[in-house]
Amino acid sequence: MLDLSYVRSQFPALSGEWAFMDNAGGSQVLKSVADRVSDYLLTSNVQTGASYAPSQESTRRVGESRNAFARFMNCAPNEIVMGPSTTILIRFLSEAMTGRLQPGDEIILTNVDHEANIGPWLRHEGRGVTVKWWRCDPETFELDLDDLRGLMSERTKLVCVTHASNILGTINPIREIADIAHEAGAELCVDAVAYAPHRAIDVKALDADYYIFSVYKVFGPHHAVMFGKREKLEALDNIYHYFFDKSRVPHKLEPGNINYECAWGSIGAVDYVEELGRQANGSTGRAAIEAGFEAITEQERKLTGKLLDFFQSRNSVRVIGRATDAPAERVSTVSFTVENTDSAAVVEAVDRHHIGIRFGDFYARRIVEEHGLLGNHGVVRVSMIHYNTEAEVDRLIQALEPSL
Repeated sequence: MLDLSYVRSQFPALSGEWAFMDNAGGSQVLKSVADRVSDYLLTSNVQTGASYAPSQESTRRVGESRNAFARFMNCAPNEIVMGPSTTILIRFLSEAMTGRLQPGDEIILTNVDHEANIGPWLRHEGRGVTVKWWRCDPETFELDLDDLRGLMSERTKLVCVTHASNILGTINPIREIADIAHEAGAELCVDAVAYAPHRAIDVKALDADYYIFSVYKVFGPHHAVMFGKREKLEALDNIYHYFFDKSRVPHKLEPGNINYECAWGSIGAVDYVEELGRQANGSTGRAAIEAGFEAITEQERKLTGKLLDFFQSRNSVRVIGRATDAPAERVSTVSFTVENTDSAAVVEAVDRHHIGIRFGDFYARRIVEEHGLLGNHGVVRVSMIHYNTEAEVDRLIQALEPSL
């Protein structure tokens, strides 16, 4: 069980009057993260790679960030690429795959993904690469693995999919998808932005080739991390200066250098989850990360269950996605529409109660457009994480009731 008093004390913004339930757009930031960012800027703000001592310290700190996220994702530090956002990192990855994608090759995309894992790949159509669409069921919004199998061919080079939908909250079976892709000789690129704040990540068990998330959704600064299997990263094109050869990983994929202070600050988010695990069962390191997320999962399950129970008691509410709080099935991001009611009006009524939720398409525009949800300003999304409380859910329910 989480010590919620401890948890909330680590996020200064939570001491105010607002309840933050727009966390899929960006979580609140740990004080330890902000302190680390400040410390870097004020004590070691020099370029890495030089021989003098402050530069050596800066180099060490950036390396420590790779070590921390290797622990967080269960991979090697030299398989960690960093950048400003998931959107940018996937664009970098797409550019770096140019030499490997030839006319006639195929990429499979889903219509449930955030546009960050769609738009960069569509650019290859202009070079003769074929894009195939793995579309969800129009009634259930589910992706069918048999549909994916039917799309695969000997020309398929890449499958792109989200681990958890930032609208549906649905958790997709990444290991099964990886097995299908690899059996056909293709690679798998996973957008994990909507998953990473909620569950422990084990890229070895998932067997994805590329796995990306944004740290500002995981209690940290505007920073992002991409795992890539070492041999896959080495095979990518160099997108940095011409004198970086293809073996120079990860730097050939980090043009312009990364944000050093954000890299150093982000370690605070990993340390925080480890501390939750230590408090839970006395573990350390990777085991503590897993234990920390087990505690996070249970807290979020309770929040999700309370909210879904309320929605299911209202005939006017349509939950978009799975109406279950089962941790294996979904994360604590819940989207809905209200019959004959504009989603913007629902959210604006809640705003007056100092509760932050949101309406729209959340850059997953295709699923919203294709399923007739764009009218009435899209869907209403409530995205909770572990620092939210059951009392805050009760506040939200009271604020929503007049609109439902």
